[in-house]
Amino acid sequence: MACQLLFIGTTELLLIGGIALLLFGGKKLPEMMRGLGQGVREFKKGVNEIKEDAKKEVSDDPSDNHSPNDENSLTSDVKQGNADV
Repeated sequence: MACQLLFIGTTELLLIGGIALLLFGGKKLPEMMRGLGQGVREFKKGVNEIKEDAKKEVSDDPSDNHSPNDENSLTSDVKQGNADV
């Protein structure tokens, strides 16, 4: 049932838009949508900042003694059967 919520068609969107227009009026609706857009933009900005901070924390981890090249060479050695076990 919740999966069906993601598949909203054109008719449903027009119906929702018409109801919103009747409820909030022609002048208030653009202001509300602008505020919603700014809220979504700020949310995405916050999520991106958290992702960047997490990447910095992972790259600054002193317990990580391996570089990405070491991991890639180990992976290729394992694929070729040359890894020391």
